[in-house]
Amino acid sequence: MYERKSSAAKKSMPKGRLSDAPVTSLPGIGSVKAAAYARMGIRTLSDLIRHYPRAYENRGDVKLLSEAALSGGKCAVILTVGTEPKVTNIRRGMTLIKFRAYDDSGTAEITFFNQTFLKDKFPLGAEFRFYGKVDIVGKRYAMSSPVCEYYDELRPPRDLVSIYRMTEGISGKQLSGDISHAFSLCSEELTDPIPHEIIARHGLCSLESALKNIHFPEDYRLLASAKRRLIFDEFFNFALGLAMSKKKSRPTGAPVCKNTDLSEFLLALPYRLTEDQATAVNEIRADMQKDIPMNRMLVGDVGCGKTVCAAAAMYVAVKNGKQAVLMAPTEILARQHYADLSELFGRLGIECGLLIGATTAAGKKQIKARIASSDPRTRLNVVIGTQALLSDGVEFAEPGIVITDEQHRFGVNQRATLAGKNEKAHLLVMSATPIPRSMALIMYGDLDVSRIISMPPGRQRVDTFAVDESYRARLEVFTEKQVAMGGQVYIVCPAVEETEDAEAGEISLDDIPLGDTPTPEKKPELPPLKAAVEYSAEIAARFPQLKVDFLHGKMNGAEKERVMRDFADGKTHILVSTTVIEVGVNVPNACLMIVENADRFGLSQLHQLRGRVGRGKRKSFCVLVSAFASGQLAETNAGKRLKSLCKLYDGYAIAEQDLLMRGPGDFFRTGSDDSIRQSGGIRPGLAEQCDDSSLMSSAFSEASALMARDPSLSSHPELLRSIEKMFTAEAGTMN
Repeated sequence: MYERKSSAAKKSMPKGRLSDAPVTSLPGIGSVKAAAYARMGIRTLSDLIRHYPRAYENRGDVKLLSEAALSGGKCAVILTVGTEPKVTNIRRGMTLIKFRAYDDSGTAEITFFNQTFLKDKFPLGAEFRFYGKVDIVGKRYAMSSPVCEYYDELRPPRDLVSIYRMTEGISGKQLSGDISHAFSLCSEELTDPIPHEIIARHGLCSLESALKNIHFPEDYRLLASAKRRLIFDEFFNFALGLAMSKKKSRPTGAPVCKNTDLSEFLLALPYRLTEDQATAVNEIRADMQKDIPMNRMLVGDVGCGKTVCAAAAMYVAVKNGKQAVLMAPTEILARQHYADLSELFGRLGIECGLLIGATTAAGKKQIKARIASSDPRTRLNVVIGTQALLSDGVEFAEPGIVITDEQHRFGVNQRATLAGKNEKAHLLVMSATPIPRSMALIMYGDLDVSRIISMPPGRQRVDTFAVDESYRARLEVFTEKQVAMGGQVYIVCPAVEETEDAEAGEISLDDIPLGDTPTPEKKPELPPLKAAVEYSAEIAARFPQLKVDFLHGKMNGAEKERVMRDFADGKTHILVSTTVIEVGVNVPNACLMIVENADRFGLSQLHQLRGRVGRGKRKSFCVLVSAFASGQLAETNAGKRLKSLCKLYDGYAIAEQDLLMRGPGDFFRTGSDDSIRQSGGIRPGLAEQCDDSSLMSSAFSEASALMARDPSLSSHPELLRSIEKMFTAEAGTMN
């Protein structure tokens, strides 16, 4: 537990707010330690205090040695020292300390490596609480390098112990001690920025109590209360910041596109726009007629027809003598957009250019020159590309509209760079992740949102089934049958390579519920994760007559492009992949999606994966495989999610269900490999772990009400300061 430091310690600190003091203000932190902390994003005492634990060890669940040995994981045992510690040099640079300790069920041999300073720490007859794995060696129990704490019944050590994310050069003991020291020095500054009436209305604990109990919890109830308060703060500040950002008047000077007649464009299409598509196009056209830059997001399911809406916007820009640029996250997707759009615009006499990493040096030079040309006769007005569009030398002569596809795959800085190159241009971002309106307001509060809900006529429903391992043989036969009929198969795994799950015995902060019963439930042991690299070898061995390949986010760009191109060209029969294929090319031949460890995914992500098949004329299927036994899975939330996906096909209904079942956290957290779902320029912390959508809604409602009463937050300077710190990229521009 933290201890309050004397006023003498504070006198040695720099003047100003103690929380803003550098970590070097703490004893024992010099330039080397400070550099290690900087790698973790920790530079000030405030950063230290806000470095929340990733998990907790419950060392209060004490077992006898005989019980602990059977558990197979880390346990706490209280033992009495039975022999004096002895130091043994087993080889140069390696020493052992060994002694025996016992309880009523037996005796254990305790071993420590290269820690000779512990020799005098274990007097005979003293009791210690040891935390670690208890093994059976011969006829005796054994513990190797356990965590040890002197045990006094009158003043027992803390039961819940925080576990932090660390880096080389910073030990867990130092990090915990430094956080304790920083908290004690800064605790008097931890005044509540949120108005008292809001805290009282929602039964929230104080900020000081929340920060104390997130690091040094006395019990699960206080830990859950701390987590709830800090999540509320993140949502509340986030909503306020976005509201203030939206309040700012947008700059004028955008290209006014008054000629928005689409008659020729619509005649060139081989189909009619759906009602939702037409509505979205009209909203975009209305924005482009103003001299205020459009800032709009187009959201809709995979295959709903967002690209044709973007094409309409590009056509309007070109009709008004301006340029249009579309940036895709991968080369193969950029190539697909180029193929589709160049064919469409070719009918209208509009030339398209493609700028990607694989474009030859001579080709890049020519395209850059034509993009920058002031001569309308030679200027290239429609350009499709990847991040190559962000490279030096790419300057647009008459920027009209900038479009980013699958926007959540681009970092905020990448989008800002493209927008910066075309400062006055209209901006349209597209996402295939349908999100509820409440989430859209929070995640994209600075954007106007157009939604496409209906699907184009003729789009097939993908029959979906949830099965367990008992169906494996039948699934293999079904896979062979689909390939024999000319189809292709995706198999999605949640991991890249075989890795261990979280340490046994650790309680993730994510596992602490926010409801009335904050004690974590005893969860069934999770089945091992299927990993793409190893599993692809297994699949290749099972189907030697088929071409099997694998894909994951850690592969370099060229290799990923090759794998996806081979699959798109029909050279690969089965593609084993991580969720990197959640954003991918259109492969009409792909008719079977198998998701392994499907219980590890959220509904929205599973729906996105399902959207990779059923894009052609073939009848398509999605099979969600869980390694749980069917009876065991049915009782879990994961089982309920999978069951609901077999019945739901509307992306927005699925997103609403996901929000209800998992909370808003799934819309913020990182993906399984290289993706990150960023929101408004910041990355939420504990909000990623929110399992209570009502908490998000309450925070957003309170923020809206406060903004109505005090639009500039002039009466709440501390709150304004916290928001500016949260939105560091926008600090200084909110007033």
